Amino acid sequence: MSYRSKRVHQFGKLVIAINLALAVTACGGSSDTNTTNITSPPPVIVTPEQCINQVYPIRSATDAMENSAYPASSAIDGNTSSQSRWSNDGRNAALILDLGSVKTLGALTIKWFEGNKRIARFSVETSSDNTSWTTVLTQADSSGRHSGFELVKIEPTSARYIKLIGLGNNENQNNAIVEVQAHYCQDAGGNFSERFPNELGIELIDWYLSIPTDEDNSGTADSLFETDLANGYTNSEFFYASADGGIVMRSPSYGFKTSANTSYVRVELREMLRRGDRSISTQGVNKNNWVFGSASAQGRQNAGGYDGDLRVKMAVNQVTTTGENFQIGRVIIGQIHANDDEPVRLYYRKLPGNERGAIYFAHESRVKDSQGRNIETYVDMIGSRSNTAANPVEGIALNEVFSYHISVNFNLLTVTISRAGKADVVAQYDMAESLYDQPGQYHYFKVGVYNVNNSSNPAEFVQATFYEIKNSHTGYSASE
Repeated sequence: MSYRSKRVHQFGKLVIAINLALAVTACGGSSDTNTTNITSPPPVIVTPEQCINQVYPIRSATDAMENSAYPASSAIDGNTSSQSRWSNDGRNAALILDLGSVKTLGALTIKWFEGNKRIARFSVETSSDNTSWTTVLTQADSSGRHSGFELVKIEPTSARYIKLIGLGNNENQNNAIVEVQAHYCQDAGGNFSERFPNELGIELIDWYLSIPTDEDNSGTADSLFETDLANGYTNSEFFYASADGGIVMRSPSYGFKTSANTSYVRVELREMLRRGDRSISTQGVNKNNWVFGSASAQGRQNAGGYDGDLRVKMAVNQVTTTGENFQIGRVIIGQIHANDDEPVRLYYRKLPGNERGAIYFAHESRVKDSQGRNIETYVDMIGSRSNTAANPVEGIALNEVFSYHISVNFNLLTVTISRAGKADVVAQYDMAESLYDQPGQYHYFKVGVYNVNNSSNPAEFVQATFYEIKNSHTGYSASE
């Protein structure tokens, strides 16, 4: 089907109001074609001039007072788990790095042990011969706020050897580095900002974050709660402020998952209406979650709010390009999650041969099919979700900024995609028979990058930058 103007059609319980092209399939099916008569040139993305960074291989790391449990080699082994670290309690303990030959050095990036809990104190010296040393940073302090790598700038210098001199931390005399990298550029490639995610105008007290690490040895992904995010949590590997004022979320294809029942890795915010009050459970029809407006009066009274709007402004920066055909290039960027099911999952998908990506969503009903599986309906909004989809004429390119709005009103789901200079694309779905308004059913929004590709090359990841995240509900006093 193709449309030049806004029209409304009824397909059973699927109600569609759409400005461009739409393909609809039920029970997990998908249309392979999606045509439109509207043409538009691809967006022009301008990248400012910047230093072309090099991350130098570090040949060896040594410590004259080696701690066998936490040896110097652990600081350069590529393992960013805190269990793999260099540690030494000696005053002026020195970690010496050998680059193998003289390099022009502009910065270090260091993942400090417990970098978001304590302030490391240190100096940096460099040498060309491992004998004569020049001080390039004296009695510096880490921020005490970074869980990932922290940028340490130095004046550009030529050196083969780098000596990190530990001066203890604000709690004790321990010196500990999980991982260190050496860079040519002072900005280390531009992925490090002096701002923190809580300084960008996004109200993070409404959310907690899942990242694919396991620092608490639980066997599942780590969670950062609302107060952690509101106080400025940042992690240069997964969750950090971008240079253009957004929050970057990056998810590898492999890592720790949120539970044993999920197949995919994610870096994702989960809505928390309790706003840091941990006496309220994350589960249940309570003040942490919301219900449909069609739920019972008692359910609406017990919940944190009813019905809901999620408004997000973002850009997808990276998707996967390898793996199983049905998984390549796809990422979930927003959801409504219920107790066990998902009233909506919003996808972006760009295939390797296409310049632009598609947008579609899935609605999972609680009604079962003949095999006992939840019935799913897929709705193509921009382009097609097909594994062989052609380049969508009105598609969205990587790094192109767009907005989405997910709304629930009583039982009506509305998904809107907006871009500057283009008509909105809108699709609606009647959820009256999907059983989400039954007693005990509760809901919460999710925003981030849910990497639904577990077959890609290990080095691949998905990444998006979020410039606005606003959530609101009837009866929720902190609605935005």
